[in-house]
Amino acid sequence: MYKALLILATVGALTACATAYQPEGFSGGFTETQLDKNVFRVSFRGNGYTRAERAEELALLRSAEVTLKNGFTHFAIADARSRTDYSAFTTPTQSSTTGTVTSYGNTSYLNARTRTTGGDTFVAAKPSSTNTIVCFNGKPDISAMVYDAQFLYNSLAAKYGVGAK
Repeated sequence: MYKALLILATVGALTACATAYQPEGFSGGFTETQLDKNVFRVSFRGNGYTRAERAEELALLRSAEVTLKNGFTHFAIADARSRTDYSAFTTPTQSSTTGTVTSYGNTSYLNARTRTTGGDTFVAAKPSSTNTIVCFNGKPDISAMVYDAQFLYNSLAAKYGVGAK
């Protein structure tokens, strides 16, 4: 029972460690750059506990928010890029030796045991997603996929527990 509770607590703690919807900081987050009056580059960078799908959806959420904050109602994605950066960490090794010596006359016997721990390698995958968006007032008559910023914002904000606009 204790082991099951410990596993549940560990899984819960790790899930809570995924990058939050926040401005970019040490553990990741979103950024945006205005490229023209109605063109923005919006990025979201996750940490090692963030799924790629979450990074893509939070970049979409921020794209909708940027659209609304700048007085537009719709946006289209002109360019979308997702990638994952990998890093590895190996824990240091530590060895300890214990032993006993037994002597019989002029002869001694050594019984020793060395135990080594550590040396485990962990790989972290850090996903990121970048959208270059073009914003519009009203739904334009173009062949590209056009998002209703308010609808998308409400949908993703509810999914990720972000305050509604």
